[in-house]
Amino acid sequence: MSGPGHADDLGEVARRGAGEVTATVIVDAPAERVFAALIAWERQSDWIPFTKVTIVEGDGGEGSLIEAVTAIGPAVLRDEMRVVRVDAPYEIGVVHCGRLLRGPGVLRCTPLERDRTQVVWHEWFHLPGGPAGRVAWPLLWPGSKVSLTQALKKFGRMVEQGRIP
Repeated sequence: MSGPGHADDLGEVARRGAGEVTATVIVDAPAERVFAALIAWERQSDWIPFTKVTIVEGDGGEGSLIEAVTAIGPAVLRDEMRVVRVDAPYEIGVVHCGRLLRGPGVLRCTPLERDRTQVVWHEWFHLPGGPAGRVAWPLLWPGSKVSLTQALKKFGRMVEQGRIP
């Protein structure tokens, strides 16, 4: 498929970057419910610390533009992402297309026995700052992985408690 918002239209930014981070959680809920909670973009503000998520364009589905603004004191990070694929209830593909955060990401739901779901959140960022960015990545990666994993664990608890979507 092609068209507005499709990964092919985003050029180089849609290709995998060298900064890779993955987080996984098992949620005691069926894949359909977990998927619905993941694609409830604005509810991410409830489980990603210091972050406000809004839908800028579209309805949250394929082609939509999502903005996540993380603010810690005076430091502000704006993350813009285009939703490039929705395969309910299994996968959501995004491309981070902002000034600083760039590259593809995927959220996958894999149904397991007893109405449980494995969620995998995987990102491949293009590292800013040229050679300095590549040198800094090994120092930044552990914090990125820990914070992403903690957010995903909170997400899982909220789904299990029926607090989202």
